[in-house]
Amino acid sequence: MSLRAFQNKFKGQASLKWGRKYFINKKNVIMLKEFREFLNRGSVIDLAVGVVIGTAFGKIVASLVDNLVSPLLGFVLNGVQLNDALPLTLKDEVKAADGSVLEPALVMKFGAFMQSVIDFVAISFVIFLMVKAFNKMKRKQEAAPAEPPAPPAQEVLLREIRDLLKK
Repeated sequence: MSLRAFQNKFKGQASLKWGRKYFINKKNVIMLKEFREFLNRGSVIDLAVGVVIGTAFGKIVASLVDNLVSPLLGFVLNGVQLNDALPLTLKDEVKAADGSVLEPALVMKFGAFMQSVIDFVAISFVIFLMVKAFNKMKRKQEAAPAEPPAPPAQEVLLREIRDLLKK
């Protein structure tokens, strides 16, 4: 339906005027300006950057767990991989006569859950170490002695005069 046909259909109804009365009014323009100012504040941008970096960091730690910690744990447990370990089948799969699966099996994967818990603990520990290092750097910066304030201009002039008189 075209806009003209839509307008003709609702002709005579004062509550439906497209564009001007309901969508472009002072209140909405002010709200859009406030929203734009809110987005342009540094805190929203910083939050967005933090989310992106956090997502990438989560992938790095997940790779660390998947590629280093899990194989090491599997080696210690005589080759058991946690993602495949400890399945509990509640209902077997139902197959048709031709071999196609009508209903998949209902399986609770405790090993995959344990793997997720290990991922969480590893990510939390690495983030803890990063925050601890950041706080340590921040304390060092705060503990660094500030430069003594510059002497008043009169004192500087008097020192220069004294040095000139010594020569």
